[in-house]
Amino acid sequence: MSLDVLRSIYFAYVHSIISYGIMFWGKSSNSEEIFKVQKRIIRIIMNLSKNASCWQPFRELNILPVPSQYILSLLLFATKNKDQFMTNSQIRRITTRQTSDLYVPAATLTIHQKGVYYQGIKIYGHLPKTIKTYLVIKINLN
Repeated sequence: MSLDVLRSIYFAYVHSIISYGIMFWGKSSNSEEIFKVQKRIIRIIMNLSKNASCWQPFRELNILPVPSQYILSLLLFATKNKDQFMTNSQIRRITTRQTSDLYVPAATLTIHQKGVYYQGIKIYGHLPKTIKTYLVIKINLN
């Protein structure tokens, strides 16, 4: 079979299962096992040996690895629901470079820190300003 057909099969059967609810289970201990299975599938599609690197095949097939899918889903969640988060300007009255960034609430419990709300804010905060602006424009157009 051609790579296009195998890629379509991957997206029909594997990608849909992996990406379903990934922002809720992406930080779990089982995500590493799922990533290993995803790499095994990529090796089968590309006809590679068991210990071959999957970095380049992921790029060639234009498929995101599980950790990247998790980060992307959190970024999309934070961008689409930006009105649900508080900004630093709403908390502090001092004008700084981070005034327009999302406010990161204090969290001492690990379960809260691994949650969608907290992780979305943290990952969104690490983006460069240009990408944040691009994401907001892109989401608003859709």
